Amino acid sequence: MKKQTKMTFATTNIVLAGLMTAILCIVAPFSFPLPFSPVPISFATFILYINAYVLGYRLGTVTCLLYLLLGLTGIPVFSGFGAGIGKLAGPTGGYLIGYIFLALIGGFVIEISEGRRLWSALGLIAGTAVTYAFGTMWLASQMNLTFMQGLMAGVIPYLLGDGLKITAALIIGPILKSRIKHLH
Repeated sequence: MKKQTKMTFATTNIVLAGLMTAILCIVAPFSFPLPFSPVPISFATFILYINAYVLGYRLGTVTCLLYLLLGLTGIPVFSGFGAGIGKLAGPTGGYLIGYIFLALIGGFVIEISEGRRLWSALGLIAGTAVTYAFGTMWLASQMNLTFMQGLMAGVIPYLLGDGLKITAALIIGPILKSRIKHLH
């Protein structure tokens, strides 16, 4: 009986990781360009916040890596329906790489804090800060900007939106996680 329970748990995790990857691939391409920045507003981070909450850092990171691999193979899953190595090597590529750290850090803190909201919020904020750091350094390098100019183009205009996305994830994440636990 234990073997079947373990198998069911593994199967459920594979299905959840696949489902979250699919959701990320569907939502992430829809973005809103801003006239003053090469970095569009995207809901990819919101899905990654939910992903970290529901799947934790291991499966959440797998989901993020699958998303990036799908985009690198040419499937248009990046913002603006972009794809390929050119998108990753372009001005927003650092943010895409930063998503890995968002999944790792956010998911890890949520797991070890057992979903306590304050710690979960801090984990998602820390993961977002690392994503911003990677993205800003890459953006500044690609566009010959100072780090401060990179912050003004790729971070500052997005802080309020990401704060709202984190808040929504802190509300929705526990509900989804609770409902998914009942599936096991």
